[in-house]
Amino acid sequence: MMDASREKSSLTPFSVARADYATIGNWVGDGAHVLDLGCGDGALLGFLAAQRRASGYGIEIDDAGVLACVRNGINVIQSDLERGLAGFDDAAFDVVILSQTLQAMRRIEAIVGEMLRVGREAIVTFPNFGHWSHRLQILRGRMPVSSSLPYQWYDTPNIHLCTVADFDAFLAARSLRVLDRVILAKGRPVTFAPNLAGELAIYRFRK
Repeated sequence: MMDASREKSSLTPFSVARADYATIGNWVGDGAHVLDLGCGDGALLGFLAAQRRASGYGIEIDDAGVLACVRNGINVIQSDLERGLAGFDDAAFDVVILSQTLQAMRRIEAIVGEMLRVGREAIVTFPNFGHWSHRLQILRGRMPVSSSLPYQWYDTPNIHLCTVADFDAFLAARSLRVLDRVILAKGRPVTFAPNLAGELAIYRFRK
């Protein structure tokens, strides 16, 4: 089975926050109980603990990620997300986060359903395959490679790439309510033609 955490397997310094962290931090309530799926080295949970006094757990399959979480004082469970979240009770968390791991999951609908079972809200981030640079590379006859999709076609962990428009349709078809949506390009919000200009999509939604 493909390792769903491979997208985060290149560990970054714990103190370095990605551009999407600030947006996620704005959506997480003070003192919230958080579950971070595919948490990598635990940097996001560390950021939320520092900024929002959040508590919770990370789930990670990669050995190096688990060890990094332990070193950084992050509560982590080593598990394969593809097997679901059966170990957690309904509504056990205020927020469940899947950050830049969606595209590496095999069973998208199942994991989103589990997120909304164990959490009151879900936050999902993913690289936007509809970005103009990706479209241009496809027109040239090549699979896209970019800062948000850095892998070649033959070694990519990404198996379910989608666009902003695709994810909008996915949520609408399941009657899931979008609470917030921010699309970033070079770390800044994009408001005009986000499906064309956006590099990273960040959604907050619930049933």
